[in-house]
Amino acid sequence: MKRFCSQYLFSLACLYLLSCANMVQAVEAGMPNPPASPTVVKLGVFLADIIDMDEVEEAFQAEIILIAEWKDPRLAFDARAYGSDYKLFQGEFQFNEVYNGWWPQLLIVNEIGSGDINALRITVHSDGTVRYKDQRSVTFETPMALHPFPFDVQTLQASIIAFGEYSDSVRLVVDEQVLGATEEYAEVNQKVNIAQWNLLNLDMREDVADFRYYGTKKAFSEINLTITLERKPSNMVWKIMFPLILLVSLMWAVFWMDIQNLADRLNIAFIGILTIVAYQFLLDGNMPRISYFTLTDAVLLYSFVFMCLCIYESLLVNSLCKRGRREAAERIDRIVKWAFPVVYALGLALNYVYFQSV
Repeated sequence: MKRFCSQYLFSLACLYLLSCANMVQAVEAGMPNPPASPTVVKLGVFLADIIDMDEVEEAFQAEIILIAEWKDPRLAFDARAYGSDYKLFQGEFQFNEVYNGWWPQLLIVNEIGSGDINALRITVHSDGTVRYKDQRSVTFETPMALHPFPFDVQTLQASIIAFGEYSDSVRLVVDEQVLGATEEYAEVNQKVNIAQWNLLNLDMREDVADFRYYGTKKAFSEINLTITLERKPSNMVWKIMFPLILLVSLMWAVFWMDIQNLADRLNIAFIGILTIVAYQFLLDGNMPRISYFTLTDAVLLYSFVFMCLCIYESLLVNSLCKRGRREAAERIDRIVKWAFPVVYALGLALNYVYFQSV
């Protein structure tokens, strides 16, 4: 019995020592300090696909590949003795449980939600060079300039920092090779573009910002990612704006109707006004609650005013006719037959020029 108890106690002691060793190893392996002050991390963003653009929420969703590279001499090893020039860690399990080196926790500041990391890979080379890659689906929240909608060009922003690391410990710099790869990929692969949008440019620049994550105002190194997209306006032009302009021009048929036929004139004009109101409700459901006018809003309001002027003109000529001034009423009708189209077209052109310059 004593022998059994002694063996039992010996086994417990071994398990305790083993657990302590594992705890020490876990402490040593988990989150070591950066290898230098500062550690220079080359960062590249490969834009694989733009999934969605949401003007109402002022957000866009994209598939990106983050590629980071830094030097950590503490991870250097003898390639000949190991049998390979690099060590490979793939997937979240190996990254979390096997890899024991330092890495920058890359945070996209204006990301909505946590995002999904679809693939993860770390390569440690024999000279201590570490290369990190992950592919993730992210949703960015960014303000949009919609003044010239639907002829707008959007410059979408994303800021990336090494979370928890000030600029004196980690400095992010742009990896130009990755940036060039995205531009080449976008030129030959139309998958990057989504419906109604063309990718014009992808740019990255190094910057410094301050975030009070720890209550102290201190500089963080960050990379600003800029994605420039141009809207294809043909869908909006042919489905909304062109029918609207055609509808307004049809309302001018009242100027060819008999001056005394006021009821028919007003019926046609009011039908046009109600149609424009319906257009307004249609656009409101597809636009954010912005505090400024877009080009489309201005065209709707401008068309609404012209519809109302048709009503006022019909009332005026009918009133003149009732007072025995039919010749003057007919002269007004002849003038507005040509004045309304010219002024309307000129106003549309001025609106376009103005909102393109805002």
